[in-house]
Amino acid sequence: MAMREARLVDTAVIEVKAGDGGSGIISFRREKYVPRGGPDGGDGGRGGHVFLEADPRLLTLVDFRYRRHFEAGRGQHGSGGRRRGADGADVVIRVPVGTVVYDDETGELLADLSRPGQRVRVARGGRGGRGNARFATPARQAPRLAERGDPGERRRLRLELKLLADAGLVGLPNAGKSSLLACATAARPKVAPYPFTTLSPNLGVVRLGPDESFVLADIPGIIEGAHQGAGLGLTFLRHVERTRVLVWVVDTAATDGVEPEQALEVTRRELEAYQPSLLQRPGVVAANKMDLPQAQERYARLVRRAAEQGMPVFPVSARTGQGVRELMAHVLERIRQALPADAARAAPAPAEATPLRGRRPAGVRRAVQVVRGPEGFEVRAEWLERLVARLDLDGHADAPAYLHEVLARSRVLQRLQAAGARPGDRVRIGEVEFPLQP
Repeated sequence: MAMREARLVDTAVIEVKAGDGGSGIISFRREKYVPRGGPDGGDGGRGGHVFLEADPRLLTLVDFRYRRHFEAGRGQHGSGGRRRGADGADVVIRVPVGTVVYDDETGELLADLSRPGQRVRVARGGRGGRGNARFATPARQAPRLAERGDPGERRRLRLELKLLADAGLVGLPNAGKSSLLACATAARPKVAPYPFTTLSPNLGVVRLGPDESFVLADIPGIIEGAHQGAGLGLTFLRHVERTRVLVWVVDTAATDGVEPEQALEVTRRELEAYQPSLLQRPGVVAANKMDLPQAQERYARLVRRAAEQGMPVFPVSARTGQGVRELMAHVLERIRQALPADAARAAPAPAEATPLRGRRPAGVRRAVQVVRGPEGFEVRAEWLERLVARLDLDGHADAPAYLHEVLARSRVLQRLQAAGARPGDRVRIGEVEFPLQP
C-alpha cells in the first residue's frame, strides 16, 4: 500500500447560487381550421441545484482558495404548444471525505460528508413558473396570466475538513510525534527541535502485514490553553474527533524540562476541556526517547500515572525504532476492537448528510398574519409572498383577478375585513403593494 502525507487546508468559505426557475408564458394555439384553439403556454423549467459530494481522491480544501463562487444553470422559459422549458444544469462541488458543512451566517450544521460518494443538496433551484395553459378553467377559458420562475437559493457556506484517521498521535510539542509517524510509516513530515515544527496535520499508513494496516495521523498544536485557542489551538484539535484510538506521545527524557507525567496530564486536560468524550476513547501511551539515559529513571513514574488512567505504556524510540512495531501492533488491535470486524476499514460516519431544509407542517406553511399600519394593511405569509412575487400584476390582465380569487379562497380577504380593511385601502404582501378590490 502506498504511503501518503497530507498537508491540509482545513477551512474554506464559498458562496453557492442555485439556478433561477424559468418563466411560464402566455400563448394561444393558432392554427388554420382550429377555431378557438385555447391557451397552450408551457411552464418554465426548474433551476439547477447545487450539491456537495465527498470525493475520496481529494485530500485538501486548497482548490477553494482560487474558486469560491459556484452557480447552477437557470431554467429555460416555457413555449407554445404546452412545451415546458428545460431544467437548469445542476452543479456538483467535490470536497474531501471528512468535510463538515456549516451555514456561515447562522452557524447551522448542514451536512457531515463522512463517506465516499455521500452527496447533499446545499442550494435548491427555483421552481419554474406556470404557463397560461395551467390557469384555464370553465370560467376562465382564455387566461392572460402566467408566472415568473422562483429565484434559486443563495448560501454562504463554511467548509471544515476533519481528518479521517484510525489513530491519532497527541502530545506536547517536541514529544516526537512527527518522528514517530516517520518511523512507523513512509510519511516524511518536517522534524526540528522547536515548538510548532508541524504546522499542519500529517497522515501516514502503517502497514504491518497483509490486510494489517491503518491510517495514523500526527495532530499538532496541543499546548496548555489550546482549547481556548492558544498556539495553533482549535485549528487542529478538531481532527482528534475523527480518530478511533489515541496514542499519547510523551517525552520520557524531559528534554524540554517538562516531566513526562506532567506532560501527559496537560495533554489530557486540554482534550477534556475541548471535548470530554475524547477521554473515553481507547488510548495507549508511547513513552518516547527511551534511547536517552535520563528517560530510564522517569519511565517508572510515567507507568504509574498511566495506570491510574487505565492505559498501557510502551517504551519506544522514534530515533532508533525501538518498540515502535510492538506499539503499532497494539494500536491495530485496539482499532479492531473499537469497530465490528466487517467495518474495520470503513470511514467513521458521525452523522448523515442532512438536507438543507426540511418540509414544515402544513399549518405552519399556510400561516397568515394581518397587521394594520399607518399606511394600510400588511399580510405576512411566506406562501403568499412567493405567489405575489411570481405574478405580474401590472403586465398580465388577469393577474389581479387571480390574486383576488386566491385571497378569497384562503379566507385572507375575510381576515382583512375583520381587521378593518375596506375597498380601496392599500394592502402590502412582500414587496408588492396594491389597492384592495371590492
